[in-house]
Amino acid sequence: MLRMVNLRRALLVATAVSFATVDLVHKSVTATDYHHARTPFTTLVMVGVIAALVVLVPRISSNVAAIGAGVACGGALGNLVSLLAWSQGVPDPLVIGRTSGVAFNLADLFALSGDMLLLSAVAVHGVRHRHELGQRV
Repeated sequence: MLRMVNLRRALLVATAVSFATVDLVHKSVTATDYHHARTPFTTLVMVGVIAALVVLVPRISSNVAAIGAGVACGGALGNLVSLLAWSQGVPDPLVIGRTSGVAFNLADLFALSGDMLLLSAVAVHGVRHRHELGQRV
């Protein structure tokens, strides 16, 4: 049991580091005029969310949930490192509509898609293992 949890945690962390690296490389090589600031509170929340996902999600016996959490953590980690690395704020090189549009980065997409995958995987896991839901932990 503990061995499987550690394997899922390693899968989650490897996925997170991979996605954060892709995001950071993209931000480094793509010029942007747009940045968004983060408050210190937001920074603490990002650290807390990353830690909670790394600790809790691998306890679910689903590799897909671990990958979803890894993608989401990769997005949060990419924005966290960006916040520390760029003095003007987190770069947003992806822009839709220049005058009154939306600016974002790959980390934002990774966080959103990772959350969707994680929640879907947990819902499917819950349905497949509904007979275990009433058991004490």
